[in-house]
Amino acid sequence: MKFSKSISILLLGILVVACSTNPFTGKQTLALVPNSQILPMAFQQYKEFLSENKVVKNSADAQMVRSVGQKIASAAERYLTANGYAGYLTDYRWEYNLVESKDVNAWCMPGGKIVVYTGILPITKNEAGLAAVMGHEVAHALANHGQQRMSAGQLQQLGAVAGNVALANNAEYQQIFNTAYGMGSNVGIMLPFSRSHETEADHIGLILMAIAGYEPSVAAELWQRMQAQENGNTPPEFLSTHPSSSTRIQNIQAWAPGARAEAKKFGVTSFKR
Repeated sequence: MKFSKSISILLLGILVVACSTNPFTGKQTLALVPNSQILPMAFQQYKEFLSENKVVKNSADAQMVRSVGQKIASAAERYLTANGYAGYLTDYRWEYNLVESKDVNAWCMPGGKIVVYTGILPITKNEAGLAAVMGHEVAHALANHGQQRMSAGQLQQLGAVAGNVALANNAEYQQIFNTAYGMGSNVGIMLPFSRSHETEADHIGLILMAIAGYEPSVAAELWQRMQAQENGNTPPEFLSTHPSSSTRIQNIQAWAPGARAEAKKFGVTSFKR
């Protein structure tokens, strides 16, 4: 029991000291793994990914990905500088690539390394729809969601170790604990944690696309098309890493006026659809 208590104190100490500030919400977030370690790894993984996949370079779609990506990155720079975070992107190495794949997906690694799959373009439909996707993915990187997920995973593992050590003399209870802890920490903590990141990225992404000159309500239209693709084949929201499409559409529709208002602070008064 003394060891278990020591682990609990250690976990509390880690939570207190290993935090960073989210520049968009002002909230303290988990940062057990510093970006000085994460970014070089991300850059190397991105380089390897590009070498192993077909990168589309000389097409109108590839140029659109680069153009939209640059506008979103510029919007992020303007927003962060205006809100007291000048230099926040100093270690970023922006890169925007279109990759041949049927997957309906896009992502942004820590440090600004972006990939858009050709499979998502029929759903984004146009430049503004692509801006909604890229704004969302860039928001994950800017808010250090990857860092937070890694940190939360480490704490989840430490919790499992502490429980097993505390029950080391009772194999039956240890087995019960592992089953309950695995399910409980996943459904009760990790999945909600992931959904909160998705919601946060939706909101931040909406602001970025608006500052970049794109109509934010287009993001709701994008998710309506995504919802049509699902055909009802999605898990219940509480068992998913992402909010339901319906939830996202409602949130985006509610946030769109605020995103336009934020963009107007930067002199953006017309928005491309």
